[in-house]
Amino acid sequence: MQRRTVTAVLASGALLLTAGCSSGDGGSSGSGPTASASRSTVEGSSSPSAEETPPAKGTVKVVRTVAEGLDSPWGLAPLPEGGLLVASRDEGTITHVDAESGKKTEAGEVPGVSAAGEGGLLGLALSPDYASDHMVYAYFTSASDNRIVRMLYDAKRPAGDQLGAPDTVFKGIPKGVIHNGGRIAFGPDGMLYAGTGESGDRGLSQDRKSLGGKILRLTPEGEAAPGNPFPGSPVYSYGHRNVQGLAWDPEQRLFASEFGQDTWDELNAIVPGGDYGWPVAEGESDDAKYRNPIAQWHTDDASPSGIAYAEGSIWMAGLKGRRLWRTPLKGTEASADPQSFLQGEYGRLRTVVAAGGDKLWVTTSNTDGRGTPKTGDDKILELQVS
Repeated sequence: MQRRTVTAVLASGALLLTAGCSSGDGGSSGSGPTASASRSTVEGSSSPSAEETPPAKGTVKVVRTVAEGLDSPWGLAPLPEGGLLVASRDEGTITHVDAESGKKTEAGEVPGVSAAGEGGLLGLALSPDYASDHMVYAYFTSASDNRIVRMLYDAKRPAGDQLGAPDTVFKGIPKGVIHNGGRIAFGPDGMLYAGTGESGDRGLSQDRKSLGGKILRLTPEGEAAPGNPFPGSPVYSYGHRNVQGLAWDPEQRLFASEFGQDTWDELNAIVPGGDYGWPVAEGESDDAKYRNPIAQWHTDDASPSGIAYAEGSIWMAGLKGRRLWRTPLKGTEASADPQSFLQGEYGRLRTVVAAGGDKLWVTTSNTDGRGTPKTGDDKILELQVS
């Protein structure tokens, strides 16, 4: 895999922005180099093929604020009939947001959520057969573990009573005050992928028998998916510290974001059975047994959570970095330096979801106990990107 280290252009987003205007979960406040990106390749849009090289410089336009007044939003799932489902990490509730009017309707509370520290109600994903089964999957922290459940969502029922009883699909993921992972997504193969954290116990990441510090690949019923690299195991990749972002490109290649500790946050191209180095390696390593990131950032500039693919690039939310990062791709490599947008404009950014074509939905995360809430927080923003 080709690697290259370059200096990231931190201020370029401010010049190209065309509209309006701590340690982030799993990062740390250590000091070190400013930023770096390696070049080394994932859900598609109408943008150029992943094998083509997108422009080195992009743009971001804030089209509108979709909704305001959300409490600790984390997971975000667009509905095929329109609207968005939003998970509140600390309240343990799921809210329906009308994407046109911004009207919020509480769908219900997820029983069993034990919110503390970085844990609570985290990622959301819709069943691949949602059109017929109306099932919503949720990753959350319980009193004993992190687990994945699925629930029937019926918008025709009264507000607050629109969620069916949860069916536990998968359990036993280590929990902690920190590093609970939490992002879930169905891949192009119809399998359920989950990013987990090592819960503060570093040794779990290299232990392939542990579910902590991994990307898991499961069937919709919660079994180890067929074709996984370690027979009978749900583990798809390992050596991760805290994975909170998953996205695929038009060629069905998986990318993931990962919190570093003191020096480097990472964007990784995921291969089945790959070892991504933690806790031996943070960021790039000279040891060939570990997979190197395709881009890396100092923890002050990123602390990444959600990612999405659009317009030939991976777009990554920064919590402590309080900005949106763009990494243009060519195949499995970053084709140019990462570029930042919205720096400091909206505070901490948590989740990025592709909204079709050149549009993204982005959630802020200023009511999570580590941000400084402003009027209207937290928000869902609609962006137009290139």
